[in-house]
Amino acid sequence: MFDKIAKVVARYDEIENQMADPQVIADYSKINELAQERSEMVELVEAYHRYLRTSKELAEARDMWEMETDAELVALAAAEITQLDAELETLTARIRSLLVPHDPRDDKNVYIEIRAGAGGDEAGIFAADLLRMYARYAEMRKWNTQIIDENATGVGGYKEVILSVKGKGAYSRFKFESGVHRVQRVPQTESQGRIHTSTATVAVMPEIEDVNITIDERDLEITPTFSSGPGGQHMQKNATAAHIVHKPTGLSVKIQSERSLTQNKRLGIAIIQARLQEMEEDKQHASVSADRKSQVGSGERSEKIRTYNYPQSRVTDHRVGLTSYNLSVVMDGDIDQFIDALTLADESAKLAAVGIVGDQ
Repeated sequence: MFDKIAKVVARYDEIENQMADPQVIADYSKINELAQERSEMVELVEAYHRYLRTSKELAEARDMWEMETDAELVALAAAEITQLDAELETLTARIRSLLVPHDPRDDKNVYIEIRAGAGGDEAGIFAADLLRMYARYAEMRKWNTQIIDENATGVGGYKEVILSVKGKGAYSRFKFESGVHRVQRVPQTESQGRIHTSTATVAVMPEIEDVNITIDERDLEITPTFSSGPGGQHMQKNATAAHIVHKPTGLSVKIQSERSLTQNKRLGIAIIQARLQEMEEDKQHASVSADRKSQVGSGERSEKIRTYNYPQSRVTDHRVGLTSYNLSVVMDGDIDQFIDALTLADESAKLAAVGIVGDQ
């Protein structure tokens, strides 16, 4: 790991020297290019310098602890060693994180698409539970959420629902939620008290600005429809909802969250584009997903990624083997422990792919 950092630091120092050269300063294009490259390195270089300073301070504290005979100074040195050890561990984790190849989608807003799977009405109720869990998580992070498409059931659930989450870093936190979620509990409609297993699928798609997928409007079937469910009298009187079908793939979406047909059509096409982009990237990254499956799972919809067991108040993420016995808190949006563990596993897999393993 530190061999790779040394190369980055050497290049950083070279850029610093070039940017101080009068001839380079006079070249506006060159100075901008160097400044951009420098900005991509600065966090890692600064973290590495803090690591070196902390390592030196730790060595000095250990020398004092070994050489001092005064009990009070020995105790102070011991306390300092404990503090510096913790700082060094934090800095090491930070450096490892900065070495991970950056996913350009991480800062983007997301669409979270939740669909009821096996289990009838109970699967739809579970889909609603997952919707609330994600909405609460976003709320705790001060992100904006909006239901932009929904197909509700008559028992308080959803056949499918799409939640828009807008906030910096939303994709980086939600991206590992894609897959099959499984619930084990006694359904509300079950009179015999038997435990049922139901599922819901989650797909997380980044909001795409620089769209690589272009859609021929002749491939779209756009039908204005009346909005359903809560939405106010304005939405009920006018056919403002847009039902859009992408004929070549059969992908469809009905958008009713905006107040005009034009706005709903624009948002619906953006979601179709995001789905097509995700499908294309899935094809391109199929081999990478297979290689990483043992680390954090492929994220494919056929894979059961997490189980929510109500009788035991247990939530288990099968990709990293992490279990929480505080299900009610998890369902109220406290899912950071799972996201953090999955992020760490993903970072480790990416570091291993570039030749950095363990605590190097």
